[in-house]
Amino acid sequence: MKVLVISDIHGSGYYAEKIIVLGDLYYHGPRNELSQEYNPMKVAEILNSLKHKLLAIKGNCDAEVDEMISEFKLEDHILMEINGKRYYFTHGQKYNIENIPYEDFDVLIYGHFHQGFIQEKEGYIFANPGSIALPKCNTEHSYIILEENKIILKNIDGEILDKISQ
Repeated sequence: MKVLVISDIHGSGYYAEKIIVLGDLYYHGPRNELSQEYNPMKVAEILNSLKHKLLAIKGNCDAEVDEMISEFKLEDHILMEINGKRYYFTHGQKYNIENIPYEDFDVLIYGHFHQGFIQEKEGYIFANPGSIALPKCNTEHSYIILEENKIILKNIDGEILDKISQ
């Protein structure tokens, strides 16, 4: 199974893609600049058109009003098996590399920090797709591809920034 994971769209229709979205779908939040082509309704249209293929997490900038324009459910987290590994997907404001959830998992993938990385720690793999719209700390606009036994971090030009085999 091949899975695309993105996070922190923050209303930018320019960067919206598909499959697993780790929260902060529409609103840019009070600490962030407006994203390129800021248009939350355009993002809602794109995501709603993919609702049968989409799994979405509720981020710290997502509110009840966002759920009203979404034709799909925003989950607190998603725990699922992909290619024989147990993945825990969350936004990242609560559970992350510094605060591990109690669930049984092999890989924790989260957004929130707008900085892409892949790291092994204490027998787990932690990955963050970064922000597709508002990267921080001189990181690139990025996303993650889960393919076969690999986790691949790419920039929006498709260049590999980091990868790990499981």
